[in-house]
Amino acid sequence: MKKTIEISVPDSWKDITLKKYLDLQADLENYKDDDEAQSAFMLYHLCGIDLSQIKGMKAKSYADILNTVGQFMAKTDLPLQRFVMINGIEYGFEPNLGAMSYGAYADITKYDTITIDKNWAKIMSILYRPIEKRKGDTYSIKSYEGIVDDTKWLEVSMDIHFGCLFFFVLILTDLANSTLNSLIATGDIPANYKPILERSGKVMQQLLNLREEMSER
Repeated sequence: MKKTIEISVPDSWKDITLKKYLDLQADLENYKDDDEAQSAFMLYHLCGIDLSQIKGMKAKSYADILNTVGQFMAKTDLPLQRFVMINGIEYGFEPNLGAMSYGAYADITKYDTITIDKNWAKIMSILYRPIEKRKGDTYSIKSYEGIVDDTKWLEVSMDIHFGCLFFFVLILTDLANSTLNSLIATGDIPANYKPILERSGKVMQQLLNLREEMSER
């Protein structure tokens, strides 16, 4: 007698938590030279389908699920969401990056890379803090006290995380383009302008590289 199983297939990053994403990325890296294993891990982490179930699936069903998953995974340039509700508490994105405290800035930039990895939840904990006052789109958040509570961000969906990441990617890309355009306008472009732009900020270059990597997926 054949056993029927019910499979929940996500169709957007809203269905995937940061914890699931990080677990998936770890297995994809460990099996980066094995396409079949990577596909199996995608279904395991994102759909809860284990290896024994995968082996019993029809080829068409397997391919259809992979196609559905692959379509939303390719879209990571999502909009910034300034307000996030976690466990009944509303958190707001840093409303004035230019006036961000030195402590918050120092704690964010101490990481070697700014990308969605094991440190990303800590960065989110610094950028998003509980809202103290809000009137429409105007709000203030709790002052940064050097306390990082990253565990709650592991259960937040990836649309929130990608939205925050690409907010910075776009800002820094625009900054790099504006710098180059300014040099062109004044005719002061040095022969080695690319290395100069790269050295202008380690974080900028990391994020520019990250966007290129994501666009190739």
